[in-house]
Amino acid sequence: MRAMVVIGHPAPASFNHAVAEAVRRTWLEAGCDVAYHDLTAEGFDPLLTAEEARGRPSEDALVQAHIAELQSCDLMAVIHPNCWGAPPAIMKGWIDRVFAPGAAYTFAKGDDRGDVPQGLLRARAALVLNTGNTPADREQAVFGDPLDRMWREGILRYCGVHHVRRALYGVVATSTVADRAGWLADAKTLALRVRDLAAQA
Repeated sequence: MRAMVVIGHPAPASFNHAVAEAVRRTWLEAGCDVAYHDLTAEGFDPLLTAEEARGRPSEDALVQAHIAELQSCDLMAVIHPNCWGAPPAIMKGWIDRVFAPGAAYTFAKGDDRGDVPQGLLRARAALVLNTGNTPADREQAVFGDPLDRMWREGILRYCGVHHVRRALYGVVATSTVADRAGWLADAKTLALRVRDLAAQA
């Protein structure tokens, strides 16, 4: 089973990286072939080109490689912090360039005329893990957790990934060692559940 793990955080010693490593290791131990991408370390360029914005295939070799892995994976995980209710810029740019028309989705009429999209991704299960510094009750009451809606409906199901599991860990800024250990254990449990969902799909 092929898996893809993508981390969008600039600090290699971040808790986000610890979460991504926990997922990577869990899937490796479960027998998956795991492609791991630290976007910052790879120097991923998040800037969508004018040609890409018009639906033309990217000429960037790294973008092409990520698209090929996205198309061939059976399950995937994305890990990043909550930045103003959205992914950080490098992760948003990765979405813009890699979840490309003709690669991750298409339309029956060949272009976007407001029709219902057709998802093209092979993966049927995905894991989205985020960190934040807003208490869970305030996140829901004030902001409505926009990251969940974005990833679950606006990206993954749009592109054909029907089984999505997500968790938001926080408050990271005031977390204890025990808090973080518990979140890492939860990330491993969710990773196994998503792997099982992909196997059953």
